[in-house]
Amino acid sequence: MKAIALLLAAASLALPARAQTEYRFSPVNQANITTAASYWNPIVAYVSEKSGVKLSLKLGRTSADTTAFVLAQEVEFAFTNHLFSPERDQLGWKVFGRRNTPALHGQIVVAADSSITSLAQLEGKEIGFPGPEAFIAYKTTYAQLLQQRINVRTVFGGNMDGAFAQLFSGKVAAVGANSQLVEGYARREGKQFRVLWNSEPYYDLALMVSPKVPARDAQAVAKAFTGMAQDPQGREILAAGAKLIGLPAEAYFVASDGHEYAPYRRFYQSAPAQLR
Repeated sequence: MKAIALLLAAASLALPARAQTEYRFSPVNQANITTAASYWNPIVAYVSEKSGVKLSLKLGRTSADTTAFVLAQEVEFAFTNHLFSPERDQLGWKVFGRRNTPALHGQIVVAADSSITSLAQLEGKEIGFPGPEAFIAYKTTYAQLLQQRINVRTVFGGNMDGAFAQLFSGKVAAVGANSQLVEGYARREGKQFRVLWNSEPYYDLALMVSPKVPARDAQAVAKAFTGMAQDPQGREILAAGAKLIGLPAEAYFVASDGHEYAPYRRFYQSAPAQLR
């Protein structure tokens, strides 16, 4: 019997180890891809280590790419505000956290030295936006222009940095933007803006998980994200990331059950058809 037991043990050692499931995490790309990767890679590595759940970063070139990844079922975790329309709510993705930052506003901005001082002066002009999926920067701001019957020509820059570059190069007269990213770009690049319009406040993007992920793995990842602020290593990573992209130093992750995103859902109840 002892010999049989030893043979069985040896056989089990010879079997290949069961591969650990690897999940893909895709955050909305709000900055240029190099800056975005530099911000997220240390966070993803930390969460993987602390949770024991392997995550890999899947970063798109444009802000719309994240939504394309979700719709194609190519990712299991996301940092996004693109999934709160009635149709996408039905996909079953759940909010488990958010970044604890001041309220965001959609803003229509021009360079501080621009001769444009009102929305009415944008009539017929080219206006920059990051992309058609950008809720704060595009949907809220373009809805305001439609409501005021101001006809503009939309120009998509791929992400918020791209739209800002078009503004300061003179390619567009104004930009639909996210207030957090306006402030961050101003800090990083030393640029100044004039705000022509502000939307109602919205919470920052949500950490979300696909219904395909087992509850145990989802809970471990959530705990790692929300625990970063209580861990010296986690705080150091968050502080470095905040400095890199111009966020407040206290921009850490907190738990959420998703109720804070009701204003997003209300928007879709009255939004123009082309923005739903």
